[in-house]
Amino acid sequence: MNWAEQRERMVERQLVKRGIKDLKVLSAMQTIPREEFVPDEFRSHAYTDEPLPIGLAQTISQPYMVALMAQCLMLSGDECVLEVGCGSGYAAAVLSTLAAKVITIEMLPELAERAEETLRRTGYSTNVLVVCGDGSMGYPEKAPYRAITVAAGAPKPPQALLDQLDEGGRLVIPIGPHKNQELRLVGKTQGRIESRIVTRCSFVPLNGEQGWK
Repeated sequence: MNWAEQRERMVERQLVKRGIKDLKVLSAMQTIPREEFVPDEFRSHAYTDEPLPIGLAQTISQPYMVALMAQCLMLSGDECVLEVGCGSGYAAAVLSTLAAKVITIEMLPELAERAEETLRRTGYSTNVLVVCGDGSMGYPEKAPYRAITVAAGAPKPPQALLDQLDEGGRLVIPIGPHKNQELRLVGKTQGRIESRIVTRCSFVPLNGEQGWK
C-alpha cells in the first residue's frame, strides 16, 4: 500500500474539493500517517471518507471532519489547545503541528494509553499531553484556552468548557442527540457567548458530568 499516495488522494478529493483551504491543515493531513492510528484490521480503510471503529464503542473521525474542526479553530501556532475526546490520538497529532501545546483528554484508560503510545511512536508526542479523565469538565490546570475542540456529541456546550475558554477564544463542538448533531463554532467576546452552525455531523456521545450521563 502506497500510504503517501493515499494521503495525497485523500487531501485532494475529500478535503480540498469540500472547502478545506487552510494550507497548514492540508499539510498536516498530507503528512501525518493516519494508518498508524487505526486498528490493524481497518488499516486498508485508513483514508476512506468515513469514521472507523477503534474499539470500546469509539471511532476515529473521518478525515474531512478532523480537517474541518481544525480549520474552524483558526490556529496561529502559539496557542495551547484543549481537545476533548482523544480517541486514537490522530486529531491530537494534527493539532500538534498547528499549535504550541495540545492537552488531549480521554475518559477510557485503554484508549488513552494506546493513543499516548501511538503519538510517541509516530513522533507527535513532543508537545502533546494525554490526560485520562472526564473531558466534559475540561482541564482547568492549563486554562484558559484560546481553542477547544470536542470530538463527541454533547446535549449543550458544557459550562466547564465555556468557563475555560479565553476571551476571543473558539470552541468547536457537536451538539445534539446521538448520530444527529450540529457542529457548532462557539466564540467568547467580552464575556458574551455566540454560536453558529458549521454543518451537520454524527459523533459518539460525550459522556461525563456535563455530557450525557
